[in-house]
Amino acid sequence: MALRELTKRGVRTGLTRALTSVPPRPAGQSKISLGLDDAPTSLRCISEFPFSLVLWGLADHKMQAVLPLTRCFHATPELWVKRANELVHEKNSNTKASRKGKFVKRVRTEPPVEAPYVPPKLKRTNTDKTIDIFEGMTIIELAKRAGESIPVLQEILVNVGEKVESEFDPLSIDIAELVAMEVGINVRRLHSNEGAEILPRPAVVTVMGHVDHGKTSLLDALRQTSVAAKEAGGITQHLGAFIVGMPSGASITFLDTPGHAAFSAMRARGAAVTDIVVLVVAADDGVMPQTLEAVSHAKAAKVPIVVAVNKCDKPAADPERVKLQLASEGLLLEEMGGDVQVVQVSAVKKTGLDSLEEALLLQAEMMDLKARIDGPAQAYVVEARLDRGRGPLATAIVKAGTLVCGQHVVVGSEWGRIRAIRDMVGKLTERATPAMPIEIEGLKGLPMAGDDIIVVDSEERARMLSEGRKKKFEKNRLRKISEGATESLEPSDELSRRIEMPMIVKGDVQGTVQAVTDALKTLNSPQVFVNVVHVGVGPISQSDVELAKACGAYIIGFNVKSASSSISLAATQARVKIVLHRVIYHLLEEIGSLIVDKAPGTSETQVSGEAEVLNIFELKGRSKSKGDDVKIAGCRVIDGCVSKSSTLRLLRSGEVVFEGSCSSLKREKQDVETVRKGNECGLVIGDWADLRIGDIIQCLEQVVRKPKFISSESGAVRIEC
Repeated sequence: MALRELTKRGVRTGLTRALTSVPPRPAGQSKISLGLDDAPTSLRCISEFPFSLVLWGLADHKMQAVLPLTRCFHATPELWVKRANELVHEKNSNTKASRKGKFVKRVRTEPPVEAPYVPPKLKRTNTDKTIDIFEGMTIIELAKRAGESIPVLQEILVNVGEKVESEFDPLSIDIAELVAMEVGINVRRLHSNEGAEILPRPAVVTVMGHVDHGKTSLLDALRQTSVAAKEAGGITQHLGAFIVGMPSGASITFLDTPGHAAFSAMRARGAAVTDIVVLVVAADDGVMPQTLEAVSHAKAAKVPIVVAVNKCDKPAADPERVKLQLASEGLLLEEMGGDVQVVQVSAVKKTGLDSLEEALLLQAEMMDLKARIDGPAQAYVVEARLDRGRGPLATAIVKAGTLVCGQHVVVGSEWGRIRAIRDMVGKLTERATPAMPIEIEGLKGLPMAGDDIIVVDSEERARMLSEGRKKKFEKNRLRKISEGATESLEPSDELSRRIEMPMIVKGDVQGTVQAVTDALKTLNSPQVFVNVVHVGVGPISQSDVELAKACGAYIIGFNVKSASSSISLAATQARVKIVLHRVIYHLLEEIGSLIVDKAPGTSETQVSGEAEVLNIFELKGRSKSKGDDVKIAGCRVIDGCVSKSSTLRLLRSGEVVFEGSCSSLKREKQDVETVRKGNECGLVIGDWADLRIGDIIQCLEQVVRKPKFISSESGAVRIEC
């Protein structure tokens, strides 16, 4: 009981001190007393509670301040006083306190700023990243290179049907590529030569140079054939591969590339697969644009160059001038302290061929060319075409390993089982060794020129790898289309006025289709846009005609057979124009003329004639019905012709004084429409009477200037507006 009394007394004492320790009342405020009847029940039990508590600022509701205070009467006196002061301040300022106390919601008074909506940028995988993969790499190694977590890769492996036990399990190179493609990363295959038989291999030599400098003729002289005579127009339009047995007994694989400007991609592919580049330069022509382009391709591929100065038998030949030109372009020739060999040859006279062979064999010996013989093959597609009887055919060169008939291969995004292997003569063979050009058949689809040929273990693995590559290719294609559409959301006025010219391109091989497509895109101009809507390899089909009818396109057939009578009739009825050519020159010239005809042209004002004022005649005393007095300018036409329907410009001392129409034009008292140079006439300029002797009157007319088709000596074409 004593402890309870002491506790109650302490509570009463503390509460009394807290309630009575109220800050002094400011002057001018009213005093409000609270009696026992107004006090809460919780305070009535305390006998010492001062019910004469005085509060200020609560004139409207007396208990509004007391009720919150009685809820925290168990707190310390300092907190109670602080809470009381806050409530009084809030009541005086007539503001609504937030639940957090000191944080007050700000009221926005100014109107919102009108800003354009900017969509958020989506996170996109880095499709440009490329990693190296190899046979037997572990999951943890692949995760580090791909920048992904191990559980993500393990989940992908389970989805592709692989058993996953540990992150240290080795993966095959095909499975590693599938996982990387699912993540969205490009891969580069690395093949190990450990434990394999490494033997010397023949050199792969690419012949490059300007058009009509004798590349194919030089190869014909080396292998005692005449391929140049079989080419349409006498120029090479395909990328050919041959094995040439040299007189010394050695064999060299030659790649013949076209020299026309449109076949730049073919030359780039030839430089990518080659060991040595033979740069053919005509001694009577010198260094030309495609010569410099071939040098740049060789330098980009880091391939040594051997210069063959051809046509040295011609009277205008000047090999020394060619050497100086090459040296000025950055080629370090042997005669000038460099390492680039220069050989003077003549394909017609067959002179200097021994020196060229010796230079090539010396360069190959210095490079010490060797390759893996056993194991799965690695090959590179240099050309692809579609044969009506044998299906898709791919011309390739084996880089390493041995390609055997019957193996399952993946070529780019296509796959198949090798049904037959033929050498470049057309002879069947069971296997192909390094540096051997071959033609394989048995693919399910037509690959792209430049694709790698990969040997896989089974048909299931080949199909999975092909589907994964197709999916990634389609994803990248759609991404590029979306990026292009985003960039062209706000087309300029010039682009909006361009006329679209859709085209469908069909060719005999994949390389020429690509070359024709690239050449057509160079014909774009500010007035006409060449849109290649479809490309394909093979003859023109009925589906091509239907597609051309739907989009109003031209059908371009290059080196393909003439369309059948039924297809030609269907094209005629659908008003579809089919353009067939075998020479790239003629094709580009005809397409260029079509573009020039379809272009709207630009409207310009030009001076069609000039006349000098020799005398002035004035007609007075005319009736009101005929109008006011008229001044007639007696003129002599000094250039061109003056027409009545044209606009006239009056020049005085070289400055334009007036422009207007011609009211009357007479010659020898007869109304005429045109007066030519050297004749005299009388003319009246409407709404202008201030004429003086010596003034020049120009006749203006509006003309539409069409663009021009320009073709250079190298074969490069363009449309000049």
